[in-house]
Amino acid sequence: MSENNNYNFDKQNDTEMIHLTSIEYNQILNLQQQILEMLSTNINTSQILSKLCLLAESLLPNSVASIMLKNKEDGLMSIKAAPSIPQNGQDRLANLKPDPTGGSCGNAVFKNLPQFVKNTFTDKRWAGLKEVAIDFNICSCWSFPIRDKEKNAIGSFALSSFEHRSPNKFHKKLLETASSIVSTVLANEEIQRRNRLFSIALDDSSDGIIISDEKNQIIEINDAVEKIYGYKKEELIGKNPKILSSNLHDDNFYENMWEKIKKDSKWSGEIINRKKDNSLIHEWMSITAIQDENKQTHNYFAIFTDLTQLKEAQNKMEYMAYHDSLTNLYNKSYLTSILNTPSYKTLILLNINNFSYINTAYGFDIGDEILLCISEIFKNNFQIDTLCKINSDEFALVFNSEISIIDKILEIQDYFMKNLINVKKIKLNITFSYGAVYGNEMLLRKASTALKEAKENGKNRFEIFEQNYSIDYTKREAFINNTNLIKSALDNDQFFPFFQGIYDNFNHNITKFEALARIVLKDKIISPFEFLEPARLSGLLPEITKVIIDKTFKTMAKNNFSFSINITEDDLAENYLVNYLDEKIAFYKINPNRVILEILEGVSSTGKKNHINQLTSLKSKGFKIAIDDFGAEYSNFERILDLDIDFLKIDSKYIKDIDTNKRSFEIVKAIAFFAKNVKIPCIAEFVHNENVQKIVNNLGINYSQGYYFSVPNKEIKN
Repeated sequence: MSENNNYNFDKQNDTEMIHLTSIEYNQILNLQQQILEMLSTNINTSQILSKLCLLAESLLPNSVASIMLKNKEDGLMSIKAAPSIPQNGQDRLANLKPDPTGGSCGNAVFKNLPQFVKNTFTDKRWAGLKEVAIDFNICSCWSFPIRDKEKNAIGSFALSSFEHRSPNKFHKKLLETASSIVSTVLANEEIQRRNRLFSIALDDSSDGIIISDEKNQIIEINDAVEKIYGYKKEELIGKNPKILSSNLHDDNFYENMWEKIKKDSKWSGEIINRKKDNSLIHEWMSITAIQDENKQTHNYFAIFTDLTQLKEAQNKMEYMAYHDSLTNLYNKSYLTSILNTPSYKTLILLNINNFSYINTAYGFDIGDEILLCISEIFKNNFQIDTLCKINSDEFALVFNSEISIIDKILEIQDYFMKNLINVKKIKLNITFSYGAVYGNEMLLRKASTALKEAKENGKNRFEIFEQNYSIDYTKREAFINNTNLIKSALDNDQFFPFFQGIYDNFNHNITKFEALARIVLKDKIISPFEFLEPARLSGLLPEITKVIIDKTFKTMAKNNFSFSINITEDDLAENYLVNYLDEKIAFYKINPNRVILEILEGVSSTGKKNHINQLTSLKSKGFKIAIDDFGAEYSNFERILDLDIDFLKIDSKYIKDIDTNKRSFEIVKAIAFFAKNVKIPCIAEFVHNENVQKIVNNLGINYSQGYYFSVPNKEIKN
């Protein structure tokens, strides 16, 4: 049969049933009824479609029925149901491509039109399946497209006959009805699949779901509701959801909620309800009014998430964010937040004097107990509005009005003078340094500035920041500028050693040199006086030391002079010196006996174990150790002997006026006498004129260093 004989079902559909006999009409109705009954009993799709094929075959003797569906991914067709076609026949039809030579079914899908082929052996529409037709004796084949809701062809329903024949009106109506039923069955299958997914999702959801009727009586809940609230399903069905109310929300809360539902058909927000055991539960709840096409509400759908653990975690995090972990007092973050308001307040900062020594002497556990004891004293006395612990040994007292700062500090001083801190049989007298301010802006900065001044003035002192206070921020700006200068100098290779000769007072010539760090810019040379302290505070001293060591070794590799390099406590704390010096010694081929490492007197005196170990290791490798500025700090003679010091450099403040200041003369005389007795060579710094040099010689000091003999220079000048 040619394509011109295709059945135009769109034009004839309305009149088709009129031309059927009553028997034919009843046969089609019976087929529909049987399939609909199967649909209503939730029989699976494969069984329904197989039954449909068998019913259709019974209405056309000597035929087989088949349902083919198109794969969404590759567009190829395969058998969905064909109970009377053998498996090898179904396999031959697998992955059929819809096209003009794809048989009746391929053409029906390709053209989205019914295809009625009387002779499959000769019809060109079966050109691609001719062997299949011959092998299985398919003489004729009628196929009707199966369509989705958008009327797109998604498959075909076919009746294949073992004799050459054309369909009559009844057969065409049978095909049309069957394809329509298949569309309905497939749509129902998708709906059931989605319903199953939604049902599983709702049942397995950790969120609680409550469905109520138009009177807001509970008609359904999921398992999560039972787990969350502790009620059994039968205890809630038929009840109003207010059975779960905590009674913590006022009437206005619920009025606003229902007004929102009435207006927008939904509401969401945080709510506190009550479980069966009377405990509270924080929830995020969404309520939706389910309406029909006439906007009439028939159900309410509520879904909620248990926020209790989240709230507890949130509260814990907020607590940790604003409280000190040891004392549970408010911390610096909280202090900053309450000071960041326009209201006037009085702020007093207190720093415990010598607390680092307490930790060292008694241990951190005792130190913590002392902090806890002080915290309790502050909490129970002095009528403080807000008490904070803002650093390891620093407290902040906030008063929400202007108070007499002096009277309050005197009150605190008097209390701690009369009451010793008693911790595990250890009794201590605690004193503080105080910085205070009254105002409504930059309170923490101002109080910190005042506290710094108080600490510099001694122990147990206080300073009050006034608006006309002499403290300004020029030092701070200078520090920032100098820090930036240091970083720039490091980045641009502007640090250089300047060498100052050390004069041998016995051999009468320069035999050693000290490498002094300088920043060299195009227009000026910057001394350590400007950058040493900012470098220490910003943690850049070790980087500077490394540069000076490297460049000094490079210069001194060209001669045989001994030379000294300044080593700071920061360098020892970084613990890099031993390896770094080993590396440079090997690279520049310098004997370590030529290298003198100058450390400040305080480093040797305090004697941190790791620092002493490093110095001892360096000594064992041949490096020499000199104590710089001796006499300026602790004068721990025993430690100097323990370290086997090679040189003592007498502090310049005693040398520079030794010719006019009797006190300086006596101190230098004592140091020189000590050095001579323990056989440690002495170096006098700041020898700047002939009179000073004469006295140095008379005291038997081994070496002199100063402008009288040598001005620091980038080049070695003997």
